[in-house]
Amino acid sequence: MNRLLVATTNPGKIAEYRALLKSVPLDRVGLREAGINLDIEEAGSTFEENALVKGRTCAQASGLLTLADDSGLCVDALGGAPGVFSARYARSDRARIERLLGEMQGVPEHQRSARFVCVIALASPDGEARTFEGVCEGRIAHQPSGVNGFGFDPVFNLPDYSHTMAELPLSVKNRISHRARAAAQARAWLIENLTRGSARVS
Repeated sequence: MNRLLVATTNPGKIAEYRALLKSVPLDRVGLREAGINLDIEEAGSTFEENALVKGRTCAQASGLLTLADDSGLCVDALGGAPGVFSARYARSDRARIERLLGEMQGVPEHQRSARFVCVIALASPDGEARTFEGVCEGRIAHQPSGVNGFGFDPVFNLPDYSHTMAELPLSVKNRISHRARAAAQARAWLIENLTRGSARVS
């Protein structure tokens, strides 16, 4: 089976993509499985720029069709922060949540709107790439709740479900999350092009 490189070392993210892309007839492998060890600076000002840099760099290094993403939390009361700096907001998931809740202290409920954004880049070794974007709207909870997921999931409340992202079963998260919505577009593109006998990105 041909391989699709998922450009991450995050085991939670790899597991999500294996589930999200299970109908794609490609073997999904992470960076460690593929023996790729690169230090890629994500210096872009947008999620798309970072996803493209990561995707193209890893595709060229591995010789594989590569899926890379950049995602983050954009909080209206913080002017869109942490945004593209979400992963660098603090040293750990716990520290990131603590910092966010500290900065949101005293912000009333009606001003706690936020969204998760994910941009997926599919890149081929020749440098060609295309992107897909997914957005999930929610609100910042006043305290963390739930043990599923990772990152800011425990404080991202989904009003339609009356739960945080971390309280939802994976089967639900994989239908509604920002990553799921971007992956659905990427999955449709991959299946269409693989059916035609080519997954060349152009």
